[in-house]
Amino acid sequence: MPTGEDSVRALRDALAHSPENVPLRKLLADTLRSLGRFDEAETEYRHALRAASDDLELKLALAECYFSSRKDSHAEVILDSLRLRDAMTARAHVLAARLALRAGDRTRAASEFRAALALEPTLDAPDLTAAFGRPLAQAHGAHEGTGATDGPRSPSAGRNDADAGAGAGDDVGASDDDEGDDGDDGNGGGGGGDDRSPIAQRPDIDFADVGGMDALKEEIAIKIIQPLQHPELFRAYGKKAGGGILLYGPPGCGKTLLARATAGEIDARFLAIGIHDVLDMWVGQSEKNLHALFEEARRSAPCVLFFDEVDALGARRSDFQHSAVRQVINQFLAELDGARDSNEGVLVLGATNAPWHVDAAFRRPGRFDRVLFVPPPDDAARAAILRILLAEKPQGALDFAKVAEKCKDFSGADLRAVVELAIEAKLREALKSKSARGVPAPLEERDLLAAAKQVQPSTREWFATARNYVLYSNQGGLYDDVAKYLKL
Repeated sequence: MPTGEDSVRALRDALAHSPENVPLRKLLADTLRSLGRFDEAETEYRHALRAASDDLELKLALAECYFSSRKDSHAEVILDSLRLRDAMTARAHVLAARLALRAGDRTRAASEFRAALALEPTLDAPDLTAAFGRPLAQAHGAHEGTGATDGPRSPSAGRNDADAGAGAGDDVGASDDDEGDDGDDGNGGGGGGDDRSPIAQRPDIDFADVGGMDALKEEIAIKIIQPLQHPELFRAYGKKAGGGILLYGPPGCGKTLLARATAGEIDARFLAIGIHDVLDMWVGQSEKNLHALFEEARRSAPCVLFFDEVDALGARRSDFQHSAVRQVINQFLAELDGARDSNEGVLVLGATNAPWHVDAAFRRPGRFDRVLFVPPPDDAARAAILRILLAEKPQGALDFAKVAEKCKDFSGADLRAVVELAIEAKLREALKSKSARGVPAPLEERDLLAAAKQVQPSTREWFATARNYVLYSNQGGLYDDVAKYLKL
């Protein structure tokens, strides 16, 4: 009987004579995967997909290979593409359940396992059966939403916890000195009717305080700023002041700061909304909270209404079975449409680190009809950000361009970390020296370069995930800007 290695050798020999034979290449990939040679199997699956890009079975096999290699984000991307095509088989749901279970999201894992059993009742998945028990999974058809591990869920629980890191509110901005504080501490909403909604405020920054981002500022100006500054001209073309822009990109690259600066640029009020201001444990209260926030923005017009972590409020409805979550998303869409109340003068900005989790309905005209990629700052922007961060600090000989060059792929938040580390090192040095105690020593170029070596670019992990969406789920060219940035 031939060994696994013999089979691999024979299949490779056959492919040498018929390199475009997709079934043969898939057989080789399956054989390699069964032998635990996942990197080689991945190469063969990808080669086969180049010749048969619409082969859903091949895509699923590649996703399973990624799972075996613990490349979970890669596998999730492929499953997302299957969901978009309504092509989730029992086998695909099993993989989704295993991914969710590995990520610690037992509720989603149980839901996916039930969906798999509904499609294939005789399914054999011992690991999932051991985790949830067969009766729970088989209850899908008769008792949706019951069971020990999948009880009734509140809107705030509707989001996939495994994705929380991707949409976390840690976007401190290109030169953001807020550290996540949007000026409305203690004003969180919800609470089952607790009236603590955020208050619209006037920001004290404008575009001059944002390093780089010239192309993004221009896009925002034509969409949001110019209609307010030249209303007659825009009205002549039937363009109203208002509308929505969705900003996406790696965390810490200035999305929050840019939104705040937009309000400052037009002397408008700024209303920053987090998911805690909307989501509530009581059914129906989340929709009331959302409506109240839009009403506050309408009363304060012109007003920039900024939604951070918009993927949590605008997630794809197909990802949720619980009707309460869908109702919140539908309410959000209705408010954006301004069907009952005019949104004239209400400028809606949303920010997300995970645009792939935002429902496509949000990108229709009249809603978030401009989707703008906020990349990490380039060399010139990094130098500008460093100048802003060090503007009021003691400085020696500093070549900002040289420091910026050594900070490739750094976000604005990463640059802030570099400056903070350099300052801390300078303080330690001053406190150890009795003669220099109390006298602030200027920051030198070498201090920043030494600090930069201690910081790892936080954007690379985001781009590793984004790359997969560009390759496998770029329907309609949504991620063309990311593809251009990555030179794909």
